[in-house]
Amino acid sequence: MREFDLVVLGGGSGGIATANRAAEHGAKVAIIEVSHLGGTCVNQGCVPKKVSWYAAHINDAIQKYGPGYGFEVDHLTFDYATFLKARDGYVERSRAGYVNRFNANKVEYIAGYGVLKNNHEIEVNDELIKAKYIVLATGGHPEIPDVKGAEYLETSNDFFAWKDLPGSVAVVGAGYIAVELAGVMHSLGVKSHLVVRFDRPLRSFDRMLSDGIVEAFETDGPQLITHTSFDEYRKNEAGQIECYQKGELRLTVDRVIMAVGRQPNTDKIGLENTKVRLTPKGHIDVDDQHQTAEANIYAVGDVIGKIDLTPVAIKAGRQVAEYLFNHASSAGIDYTNVPSVVFTHPAIGTVGLTQEEAIEKYGEEQIKIYTNKFYSMYASAAWHREPCYFKLVCLGDNQQVIGLHGIGEGVDEMIQGFAVAIKMGATKAQFDSVVAIHPTGAEEFVTMR
Repeated sequence: MREFDLVVLGGGSGGIATANRAAEHGAKVAIIEVSHLGGTCVNQGCVPKKVSWYAAHINDAIQKYGPGYGFEVDHLTFDYATFLKARDGYVERSRAGYVNRFNANKVEYIAGYGVLKNNHEIEVNDELIKAKYIVLATGGHPEIPDVKGAEYLETSNDFFAWKDLPGSVAVVGAGYIAVELAGVMHSLGVKSHLVVRFDRPLRSFDRMLSDGIVEAFETDGPQLITHTSFDEYRKNEAGQIECYQKGELRLTVDRVIMAVGRQPNTDKIGLENTKVRLTPKGHIDVDDQHQTAEANIYAVGDVIGKIDLTPVAIKAGRQVAEYLFNHASSAGIDYTNVPSVVFTHPAIGTVGLTQEEAIEKYGEEQIKIYTNKFYSMYASAAWHREPCYFKLVCLGDNQQVIGLHGIGEGVDEMIQGFAVAIKMGATKAQFDSVVAIHPTGAEEFVTMR
C-alpha cells in the first residue's frame, strides 16, 4: 500500500491550492480528481464565465457606445465558434498549468474516483492508498428541482458545453450565477428572460445593488420576470420548451437554465466509513479550523458551505496546509469582510455588511449611510446615460467603514483595494483624507459627503 503525508480528494481550486502548498513544505502529497482539474471555477464557472463576460462587454462597446465615439461598423457579426476557441483554449491552458505545477512540486495527480474506506485509507482505481492526513475538497454541483419536465432543464455546467447559442432562453434563479448568465446571453444577442420567485434578483445583496441591477434590466435588458415559479415544463412540436405555472403557459423558449442553487458533492465518497458528519443542509461539518469529527480529516471550499467563492477555497486550503506542514498556529481563516464581484452589466462590487445587515446588528442609531450617484464618463461621452451607485456603511462615532458597495462601469476592478482598507478598520475620515483620482468612478468612494 502506497502511503502519503496528505491525500486531497478533489482537484478544484481549493484542493489544488492545498496540495501544492503542502508539497512546497516537503510533504508527500497525492491529489485525486475524477473529472477535469480546476473544478467548477476553471471549467464551468469563474474562468469561462469571465471570458464570456468580456465577449459581451466588447459587443456592448461596439454597438452601444461605438457610434457615440464616432465608430461605425457595418454588417457586424459574431461567430460563436471562434469565441469558443478563445474561451476553451484559455481553459485548457489553465488545466495544463496545474499539471506543470504538480510536476514541479512533485504532487502525484491520480485521475480517478476516490472513496474513503476509513479515516486513513482511500480507494481509487482499485488501489488502496494510505494518508496521514486527508483534505476533502470535492466542491458542489448545480441543483435541478424535482418538477414535471425536469429532463428538459439545463444548468450552468451545460451552458459552458453549448456549441451554439439559442434564439431564446429562460434563466431561472435570483442569485449571481443566474444574473450573470442572463446578462451575457442577452448582450450576445439571445432573447433572454431572468425568472425570479420574488420581486427582484440578488435579494441578499445591499438593496441599492439589487435596485440598481433591476434599473439596468429595465433600461437595457434582459427581460426580468418577477413573482414567478414554474412548476412544469413541456417540449412542443417545434422543439421549444413551454414553461407553466399552475397549469398556465407563461413562457416559451428554446432552452431553460436552472440556477436555483448548488448542492455539495458528498454522496458516494465514503463518508459513512468515517466519523465525518454532515450539517442539516448536507455540507461537511467542520469547526473553525476546517477540521471534521475525524482529527486527521479536514475539509475546505464549497463542500463546507461557508462562502462559495474560489479565492476563499484557495485561502482555506493553503492555511490548512500551513498548519499541518509549516507550524502555522491555526488552520482557520477569517470569513468576515470577504470582497466579491458579480459580473453583471454593469458590474457589482461589494465587501462587508449591507445597510440592512448593519442596522439589524448594531441598531439604526449606530449606522451612518453615505451614497453617491455618478454617471460613467465612458457611457456619457457616447450620449448613453448609465448611472452608477456607490455606498459606504459606517459604524459608531468614529464612523468605521463596515460596508462598501458599488454598481457601475469598472466597479469590478475597484473593490480589492478598498477591501484591504475595510479589513484594517478604516474610518470615513481616513477615506476622506485620500486624494481622489480624477476622473474615475473610484473617486466616489473618497468624496462622499
